[in-house]
Amino acid sequence: MDVYEDPSTWTPRPVRPQWQLALRFAGSVVWFPVVCVLWLGVAAAFLVVGMFAEVITAFSNTLERGYLHAMEVMMNRVARLASWCVSWPELRHEGDTEYYKARVDKAVAKLTARASAPVEPNKPRPPAECAIPLRAYRGVGGWYVAEVALAQGWELRPTDVGKEVRLWWSAASRVA
Repeated sequence: MDVYEDPSTWTPRPVRPQWQLALRFAGSVVWFPVVCVLWLGVAAAFLVVGMFAEVITAFSNTLERGYLHAMEVMMNRVARLASWCVSWPELRHEGDTEYYKARVDKAVAKLTARASAPVEPNKPRPPAECAIPLRAYRGVGGWYVAEVALAQGWELRPTDVGKEVRLWWSAASRVA
């Protein structure tokens, strides 16, 4: 955590009222399948358009990059429609700091295991940068993620703690 950061942003988020979470969960049960179908529809539409555009993209890298960028933007916008949804574990464990500590510990351990895995020939290098979303550390705050990650060899990257904590596996820069 940098000194210019506001320390209050690294603290746990306030506990949401149970009735609000229950309403959001009920809405999620109805809304999330709609978003999934919409996402699949948009993906299918881009696939169909992509088949026809394949002839043009074979000669134009600019069109291909633009097409892929447009597809990424649209897919992210559709996925963001479900950002207010509440999962069953969130509903059950709101305010339970031990649950969120275990969740963060598990996430960081999994990322550490992947990042520290040996490089296999003819395979991509293990990921050196990652982000842990707010959903995983809501009950303990970003400071706990930073604490656990720093203890396992990660470095903090510029982060918007209201959304995610970004990490860099420092050992990746030392590997030849």
